[in-house]
Amino acid sequence: MKNKLKTINIVLLLTAVFIFAACSAGLENLSTAKENVVKYYKSGQYDKDVNSVVDKTINKFENFSPVKNDAVVFDVDETVLSNYKFEKELDFGYYSGLWDKWVKEEKAQPIEGVKKLYDFFVSKNFNVIFITGRNDNQYNSTYKNLLSAGYTKFDTLIVRHPDEYNLTALEFKSEKRTALTKKGYQIICDVGDQYSDLDGPDHGYQVKIPNYMYILK
Repeated sequence: MKNKLKTINIVLLLTAVFIFAACSAGLENLSTAKENVVKYYKSGQYDKDVNSVVDKTINKFENFSPVKNDAVVFDVDETVLSNYKFEKELDFGYYSGLWDKWVKEEKAQPIEGVKKLYDFFVSKNFNVIFITGRNDNQYNSTYKNLLSAGYTKFDTLIVRHPDEYNLTALEFKSEKRTALTKKGYQIICDVGDQYSDLDGPDHGYQVKIPNYMYILK
């Protein structure tokens, strides 16, 4: 998937998620934490939280008039495409072979709130750029999945190449945004589900999409 840190970080996050409700009794059981993640998505609260972030962003840019090279950068996984079905079926674990199979099936669904934000930026003629931690051998499947999910207009899709496989998510995303800026793009907004999608240089206005399934650094 994005990098090997995900396997470790899933365990750490799911141990801590919703811990505030049980802090007086000590750490929450991992099984309970996973159940709470499922409840969060199933209850519709996830969709409400996404829509809240999206509406705030649309309001901010409602009267903004972009110029030729103004761009919005979107992450892919858990930002524009949802892998919740895959994650839940694996009990929020991670196996590289199964992940690669899932990507090549091109079945990830659009996150509707973020699709609304994407449509908004497209309607205002921003340049849209996708930067994903997926590897180059997943480029074609990712490209086709984006199209089938309704993300049909964008400038480019950027994936990891072999010499970038070992970079952290923060290093990779930062380098790519800086490279885009050197090419003449002005990044006005950066949308991602991880802080590693957003931190670093050349990010513009940062839009954090909620993700309680894993953390990538």
